[in-house]
Amino acid sequence: MTNIAIIGGTGLNSLKGLTITHRQMVNTPYGQPSSPLVFGEICGCSVVFLARHGSGHTIPPHQVNYRANLWALKEVEASNVIAVAAVGGIREDTQPGRIVIPDQIIDYTWSRESTYFEGHQDVRHIDFTYPYCESLREQLIAGARQAQLDPVTEGVYAATQGPRLETAAEIRRLANDGGAIVGMTGMPEAALARELELCYACCAVVSNKAAGIDGAIITMQEIEQNLKSGMDSVRALLEYALPRL
Repeated sequence: MTNIAIIGGTGLNSLKGLTITHRQMVNTPYGQPSSPLVFGEICGCSVVFLARHGSGHTIPPHQVNYRANLWALKEVEASNVIAVAAVGGIREDTQPGRIVIPDQIIDYTWSRESTYFEGHQDVRHIDFTYPYCESLREQLIAGARQAQLDPVTEGVYAATQGPRLETAAEIRRLANDGGAIVGMTGMPEAALARELELCYACCAVVSNKAAGIDGAIITMQEIEQNLKSGMDSVRALLEYALPRL
């Protein structure tokens, strides 16, 4: 088994350069994860890869089985989880194509299965003051700098419900709340990882300016173009960051 897991989001349904050894579907008490776990080696490191939206990108953000996904990774003894996500840029320094390693998150989602501690489980209240694992964040930042990517090293991830994109008024609200980037998969994923005591950090790729920023009109063509180059940057980051883990 491996201690490094990579969750791929929009634009990263598979991991280029991964030498696959085997695939495994893990059954969990919470149902099946989004996709089979793909085990292999990349950059000389053993990793397990999970496609958050399914192998064919068919699962929208609000229907991802986050509990099954994280449970499955814990089950195969992963301890470090790198969550790759496509996001919109709100702050001036989060331009399309930039890599952002957020340090905080605000949850605007609703009606998602967001805890393991319910039903027959004892109620527990995790400390979520700092939602991302700082040691893993530091390794991602160091890897990005080695790859000469000039990462944004802090910022608030505003997690929205989706699957639609936000209105300009909603983005103004998120900006007033301190949001630097906006995405749809950050929660409850980060909190569930904390409940399972996994070291979890997000590697976000800015695919577009958020709605209304500088008069931006969002097109899927723009998002796809920016994600293509952005995911190349993620792979370069991983080349330097994974050996550190």
